Amino acid sequence: MNWLFKEEPTHYSFDSLIRDTKTIWSGVKNPLAQKHLRSVRKGDRIFYYHTGDEKAVVGIAKALGDAYPDPADRTGKQSVVDVAPVKKMARPVTLKEIKGDRAFEDFPLVRISRLSVMPVTDAEWNRIESLSLRPKA
Repeated sequence: MNWLFKEEPTHYSFDSLIRDTKTIWSGVKNPLAQKHLRSVRKGDRIFYYHTGDEKAVVGIAKALGDAYPDPADRTGKQSVVDVAPVKKMARPVTLKEIKGDRAFEDFPLVRISRLSVMPVTDAEWNRIESLSLRPKA
C-alpha cells in the first residue's frame, strides 16, 4: 500500500526524519486517520507531506514494520508505526499543483483536507512522483 502522512514542518520536518534515520509516527487522533494508520504494513511507501505554509509533498518514507498499539495510550485505541526516510522528492509537489490536476479529483488530500493519514493509489503515487521530476510551472 501507499500512504500520505501529513506533518507541520515546524513540529517534525522531513529533514528531521533524515537526521534521525527513523521515528515513531504517533499523535494521530482523528478516527479515520487512525483507521488508516492501523492498516499500515511493513514496507509500505509513504509520501511525507508538509502542512502549514508549505503545503507540499516533500519526501518519501517507508514503514519499518506493521502498525502497533501506541504504548503511551492507556485506552488501547491509538496506533503508531515506525517510519524511516527513503529520499527527498526531486522537488516538492504543492497542494496547488495537485488540486489543479484532474487526476486527483478523488484524492483524499483534495477531498478531506484535514485528514493526516490517507491512502494513495498507485496511479496517484506515480503521478505525484512524475510531477516532482518536472520543472515547477
